[in-house]
Amino acid sequence: MLSIQLIERSIFMKNTRTPLLHASWQVKPALSSRLPVLLMTALLASCGGGGSSSSPGSDTGAAVVASSTVPTVPTVPATPTVPSVPAAPAVPATPTAPSVPAAPAVPATPTVPSVPAAPAVPATPTVPSVPAAPTVPTTPTAPSVPAAPAVPTTPSVTPVTTPSISKVDATKLPVGDGRFTRTTPAVGMVYACYTATGRGGAQVKGPWFNTDGTTWNATSKISVQGIVNWASSFMVTLGSTLGITGNGLPSSPTGKFPVASTDPAYAYDRNPNTIVAANIAWGLPANPTVAAAPTCTGLGAIGVLLNGARLYNADDGANRDAVAWEVQDACEGHPEASGKYHHHNISSCLSQKNVANQHSPLVGYIADGFGIYGNQGENGVPMINADLDECHGHTHAIMVNGVSVVQYHYHQTQEFPYTVGCFKGKPAVIN
Repeated sequence: MLSIQLIERSIFMKNTRTPLLHASWQVKPALSSRLPVLLMTALLASCGGGGSSSSPGSDTGAAVVASSTVPTVPTVPATPTVPSVPAAPAVPATPTAPSVPAAPAVPATPTVPSVPAAPAVPATPTVPSVPAAPTVPTTPTAPSVPAAPAVPTTPSVTPVTTPSISKVDATKLPVGDGRFTRTTPAVGMVYACYTATGRGGAQVKGPWFNTDGTTWNATSKISVQGIVNWASSFMVTLGSTLGITGNGLPSSPTGKFPVASTDPAYAYDRNPNTIVAANIAWGLPANPTVAAAPTCTGLGAIGVLLNGARLYNADDGANRDAVAWEVQDACEGHPEASGKYHHHNISSCLSQKNVANQHSPLVGYIADGFGIYGNQGENGVPMINADLDECHGHTHAIMVNGVSVVQYHYHQTQEFPYTVGCFKGKPAVIN
């Protein structure tokens, strides 16, 4: 053991050879079995550095070895630098590559499970808020539409609206000649209590009659000229009877009668009569009721309009359509032989006017106590004969003396007989 240490010291004293020895030691560790031989060889070589050779057993060699300043041995610790070779295992530091396993931090990627956080998408199930859309069932509030069934009341009216618009053409109104009955009242006819006299008001058929021989044009008919205002007196009182009083003169202007020969109307209707005051003092039923059967109408007054003038039926005295044949003034009136000014339909000069989409206002009273209204029925729908009964009226809620009551009443139409066809209630005796 001592000899090996001496050899190593000797080797380290030969600086030129140290690298070689170390190289051999490091590179060829497999030659460790030959090390003794090599060491000896190296020792001998170093001893021979003085140029003299000695036997291994000579004192000189031993001295030299001894002279190998052992103090240099501390340099041996430098040899432990050889353990620096084991420091090479720092290469295992390369295994820090296992830091790659640190890559398993990629599992941190499993934070991707944050994607499961995406199940927050289930929050999308808040879409079930869509089920909240079942508030759409509130749409079933649309059943409020059933409330619309109020509209059904309209449907009852609708059938009326269509015929009114499609069947009544003011330029082609059916002429009512001969539409009179003395036996049974009927829709669109006058139920008359008399026989025709054969004398009509007009002498010649005017050019407003259409060439088809069955219709006439209300928009092209002429009227008696002139404007005359009168001191009208008219009053309605309600008590045990419906009191109607007045002087028979209209509050609206009239034309000039007798008809002047210079008036274009003279060529067709030479009305020679003069308007005079003719007192009205009637007591009509205050609470009229529908009679068991209708009553026929006579020639002369059947009622009164709110302008104070009398209302006659649609007969001109010869069972002809008075409104189509006779030339009247601009307010649709004229005097008869005794001078009583009267209308055969509802005057356009009344102050009571229709309002769109509303029932027409009251425009007069008939001898049986029932009121007569303009052309518009419920919801403002224009009335035609088909909407009304044989007496030219019907029953529903209306305003009577400021109170809404369900009551029978008459209506004006553009078609013959224009107003009343018969009395629905029991008429009072009037003049």
